[in-house]
Order: sequence, then structure tokens, then C-alpha cells
Amino acid sequence: MATYTIDTAHSMAEFSVRHMMISTMRGVFDDLTGTLEFDKENPAASSIEAVIKTATVNTRMTDRDNHLRGADFFDAETYPEMTFKSTKVEVTGDNTGKVTGDLTIRDTTKEVTFDVTYFGEMPNTPFGDERVGFTGTVVINREDWGLNWNQALEAGGWLVSKEVTINIELQAATQPVTA
Repeated sequence: MATYTIDTAHSMAEFSVRHMMISTMRGVFDDLTGTLEFDKENPAASSIEAVIKTATVNTRMTDRDNHLRGADFFDAETYPEMTFKSTKVEVTGDNTGKVTGDLTIRDTTKEVTFDVTYFGEMPNTPFGDERVGFTGTVVINREDWGLNWNQALEAGGWLVSKEVTINIELQAATQPVTA
């Protein structure tokens, strides 16, 4: 078992939702940190804890970002962090698995399961560490976490879908050995 730290420069927490029922709107959170305990010989023994700063939501539109940071959605002032803590890792193939854990948004915790692909490992010789890479995806109903704001459209449907796809692109590095 090795301990890895999420490499914030090479990792990303993305989300996407249907907008006006006709297109997909995407965004990212610019602050994703955490720790991965990874056992490549026994991946089912692995675990991860991740933290996202809600105020770092970025959809490339200032007004929308401010709305998402506000009380209608993340309420970043009251709830500055979202967290994920794994409770189970299931190997489903040579490089695939399911990572189940507790996702907490706005002090509400629900169990979710990410479909995960392991891309491998690579020594990072200049920095003396080892790198691993993963991607994980899950679809949630945002209303399960109290993210209920919406607006009915005159032509029918809703401004924002209830379903949100979360995609995590993760590169993690072993903590450098210190003398």
C-alpha cells in the first residue's frame, strides 16, 4: 500500500448538466485536494479521500458562477467544502472498478458509486516520486443534496436538469521521501 497525494495541477473535478433541456453546460472546480491509499497488488484494499472548495466553481460565466456559489446552490460561504470518502473498492476488470463512498454536499451525505478506470503508473524521476492516473464518473440527482433551485421554461421543461454528471480526472503522486 502506498500513499499518494492528489496532484492539483494535473487533476480536475468536472461536472455537466443539461441546460434548457437542449444543451449541456459544463464546469469545473479549481481546487481539488486529497489523499489516495493505493495497493496495486490488491486494489480492493485501496481508499480515497477528496476535498473540493465550493467557491472555486468555474463555468466561464461570472454571473452563473456567483449564482452557483450562492444560497440557491452550493452556499459556499456556509458550506465551503464538498467531500468524498470511499467506503468500498470493487475490481470489475483489469483496469476498471467501482469506488463507493460518501459524498457530502451542503452537510448532506449520500452514498455514490463512481465507475473508475486505472490508467497506470509512471515514475516521475526528476521529482523522485511515483505517479498514478485514474478517471471516475458518477451521475447524481442534485436535489438529493438540497440543490433544488430551478426555473420552469415557458416552452416546457426546466432550465437545469436534476441529473448531474461528475467526472474526476485524477493524477496522484507519492509523497516525496524527506531526510
